[in-house]
Amino acid sequence: MDGNVWVVQTTLPGDWPEPLVGQWAFELVETGLAACVQRNLVKSVYRWEGQIEESQEWRVQIKTSKSKVRELTSMVSESHPYDTPQILAWKADSTTEYTSWVEG
Repeated sequence: MDGNVWVVQTTLPGDWPEPLVGQWAFELVETGLAACVQRNLVKSVYRWEGQIEESQEWRVQIKTSKSKVRELTSMVSESHPYDTPQILAWKADSTTEYTSWVEG
């Protein structure tokens, strides 16, 4: 691998209809902050307000460049419906071609 991209991951409510999640993802790409957004339904188990909860959520993975991570995570945080959203970001090895596409 010759390059790096950044992956930003969050979750959205599982009761959001797929078109709404798609619109949210589309808006991230449309701003130019995300090169690609992938979404799929997952089951999450977590502790919230002292109780162990299990719920269906949308896992959203966003591919971006290093220069856009901060602005992207800020946008995700501001538009997120959760009080305490999961927003994770990590650097991932990538091919030179894919890195160039993400940065473009």
